[in-house]
Amino acid sequence: MQLAQERARNEQANREAGRLKQLAAQKAISQKEYDDSTSTLKLSDATLQAAEANLRQAELNLSYTLVTAPVAGVTGRMLRSEGSLITAGQESSLLTTISQVNPIWVRFSLSESERANLPGAQLSGRTGAEVRLSLPDKSRYPEKGRINFAATQIDPQLATQELRAEFENPKMQLLPGQFVRVQVTAGQRDNVYLVPQTSVVQTEKGYLLFVLDKENKAEIRPVQTGTWVGSDWMILGGLKPGDRVVLDNLLRMRPGVPVTPAEPKPAVAGAATPK
Repeated sequence: MQLAQERARNEQANREAGRLKQLAAQKAISQKEYDDSTSTLKLSDATLQAAEANLRQAELNLSYTLVTAPVAGVTGRMLRSEGSLITAGQESSLLTTISQVNPIWVRFSLSESERANLPGAQLSGRTGAEVRLSLPDKSRYPEKGRINFAATQIDPQLATQELRAEFENPKMQLLPGQFVRVQVTAGQRDNVYLVPQTSVVQTEKGYLLFVLDKENKAEIRPVQTGTWVGSDWMILGGLKPGDRVVLDNLLRMRPGVPVTPAEPKPAVAGAATPK
């Protein structure tokens, strides 16, 4: 409104100065009248420039009311209502929070015993480990993750190493603060076997399995165990292809006891039950 008024006054001052200039050239008016019109035009020009500057300042102030998020993500609840007076640099200036959900980071830890089973006893982004997630409903998250951080020291209180993996999250299935189960595949072992944990006998001298000889009689086989995989135990040494392992009725099992073999299951090396 003010700018439009000043523009109208400036146009009028220009017309008046132009008209008086011609009259002054014809000596129809005094020099003072012409000088006054010239001064009025210059004052109008200055006033118009000030009004335009005020407009630009108002536009700049208006642009400050549009807050643009520095990162893409999902905002939390609005902490200040429209019309609130906000002072920058104070606690009251917080408008909302933004959570970056794609990609999303998942933090987890490995115990020292778990690290000991890794190739080279270490895990980092350079090892090419595959990270998978299990959601609370037991389903598997479809995207694979990659390690993007590994702590350089062990937590002395928990005896664990903190790690972080990055996952693509295009459908927002993962939310900040959510608990998930992490599965890390850091390498591959060859010539190992999985047997049910209940079939492994632990003694003072180590771990044993009952296997069947050629005459279907039980014999004791010392084995080297690895880690647990679900309800199974990884056997790193002591078994060879074709060995038949006794899986149940171990309380009745003794060396030399004849056993009637059962049909082998695909997930184990063999199965047997005592007579």
